[in-house]
Amino acid sequence: MDAPVVVGSMALDSVKTPFGEVERVVGGAAVYASMAASLLAPPRVVGVVGGDFPQEALELLSRRGADLTGVKRIADGRSFYWSGVYDYDLADRRSLATDLNVFADFNPVLPDSYRGSRYCFLANIQPQVQLAVLAQLGASCFVMCDTMDYWIESEREMLLEVLSRVDLVLLNDGEVRQLADTPNLARAAERVLDMGPRFVVIKKGEYGAALVSREDYFSIPSYPLPNVVDPTGAGDSFAGGMIGLLARQDDCCNRELRRAVAFGTVIASACIEDFSLEGLKRLGGDELRRRYEALRELVRFEAMEWEEFLEEQ
Repeated sequence: MDAPVVVGSMALDSVKTPFGEVERVVGGAAVYASMAASLLAPPRVVGVVGGDFPQEALELLSRRGADLTGVKRIADGRSFYWSGVYDYDLADRRSLATDLNVFADFNPVLPDSYRGSRYCFLANIQPQVQLAVLAQLGASCFVMCDTMDYWIESEREMLLEVLSRVDLVLLNDGEVRQLADTPNLARAAERVLDMGPRFVVIKKGEYGAALVSREDYFSIPSYPLPNVVDPTGAGDSFAGGMIGLLARQDDCCNRELRRAVAFGTVIASACIEDFSLEGLKRLGGDELRRRYEALRELVRFEAMEWEEFLEEQ
C-alpha cells in the first residue's frame, strides 16, 4: 500500500443550506480529500493553516493515519475562509466571502519523504501551484488533478500545461463542456483526452459520475440518500476516495479505476449527509462495505438470452 500525497486548501467554512447553518467549521479540499483517503490508505497532506485553525482537526487527521509533515502553520496568520449559501436543490451555491489569507502565498514544498509517492491528488488550486508540485514528484507518480471554471477561463494556457503532465483530471459536467468548448459530454471528454491526461472523470452530482479513457467508458449512478444536508466537500471526498483506493493497487488500469470511482461515490455520499467532516467521521469500514455492495447492486442486471428473445419476435 502506498501513501498518496494530497495537496490543497485547509480552510474554515461558514455554510448555510435549507437544512441548517454552521459557522467557521473545518473544511478545505485537502482536508476533505485526506479524510476520505484515510478510510483506505494513509495520506500525506500538503497545506497551510493559520493560527486560528483548530488543533483538534489536525489531531483527527493524524489519528486517522495522515502524515502532516507537509502542513505548515503560520501562527500569526488567518486560515483560508469561505462562506456560502446553497439553494433548495443544493445544485447551485452563492459565495458570500472568499478570504485567501495565508493560502494566498501558498508555495507547497514537498518533504523529502513525500517525493517518492506513487500517487498524488492535486486539488483545485492555481495551475501554477499544481505545476510547482508536479516538478517535485517522480516521473512514475500517478497524478490526479482537479480544477474549476475560473482557471479554465483565466489561466487556460497554464492549465493546459498541467493537463499535459497529469494522468487523470476531474471535472464537473459544466467544466468539461467549457474546457472542450462543446455541449456534448462524450465529445468533450474526447477533446480533453487530446489535451494529455489518460483518463477523464466527469462528476455529475446527483446523477453520478463517468470515467472516460481511449479504451473505456464507464458510468455509475450516485448512491441514493434519503437525507442530504450539505454538498460542500463532496467532490474532494470523491477524489480522496479514488486516490485512497488506487494507492492500495499495483496498477491503474481501467478495472481498478472503475472500482476507485465506485469507492469515491460511496465515500462522498457520507460527506453530504452532514456539515463539515461529521459525515466522514461516522463512516466506518462496515458501513463503507455496505454502501459499496448496495451501489454494485444498483447497476447489476441479468444478461439477455438473445437467441430465445429473437425467436419470440
